[in-house]
Amino acid sequence: MSTGSLMEHSPYCERDIKAPEELVTFDEKGDYVIKVKKGNQVVSIHYEFHPFDVVGWDGFYFPWIFNINDFMPITGKIHMPPPIHQTFAAPGFVICSFCPRLLDYHPLAVPIPYNHSNLDSDEMLYYVDGNFASRKGIEFASISLHPNGIPHGPHPGTVDANLGKKETLEVAVMMDTFRPLKLTNFAKEMNDPKYYLSWNEAEPIELINEGQ
Repeated sequence: MSTGSLMEHSPYCERDIKAPEELVTFDEKGDYVIKVKKGNQVVSIHYEFHPFDVVGWDGFYFPWIFNINDFMPITGKIHMPPPIHQTFAAPGFVICSFCPRLLDYHPLAVPIPYNHSNLDSDEMLYYVDGNFASRKGIEFASISLHPNGIPHGPHPGTVDANLGKKETLEVAVMMDTFRPLKLTNFAKEMNDPKYYLSWNEAEPIELINEGQ
């Protein structure tokens, strides 16, 4: 196997990565602004032609897609840790995909995540679709952020509710950053200040979709 190829136990393979089959060229003239981040500053570069005015792809930088439906989840007898869901890795962060899959099949398995603290990373989850079994009030397009060192896990009652379940139909994307994740002012405006109360069994609350 050549260097750089995905190994056989990977949850997807090279044939699942699709490159462009047709080239769509935009040759309009005008003032097109490309914003490039240099250090802590964002610089605007103006072009008089459309940035997609290309005649082909060359080298090893080219657009591609990976369809999440091609992801093949890894399952086991007991709860599998997040790294088995890892899809991409980059300097400073990893991306994990939670897809429909069979749940733990040991007779005594508890088929939802355990309470934990991420000591090395901030954890952000985007809930795409389905029913996220370990959480209350999570709906389509919800976002949760659990900073480094903050304990979190199943909401009260979700462990008993999921015992004996055979599969999950959730679809979610997780990003773990190995540096503190800084929020924009726009993200801060969507914050739900009552989110931490969702673990309080005595005070159930209705969570909003954004910024959880």
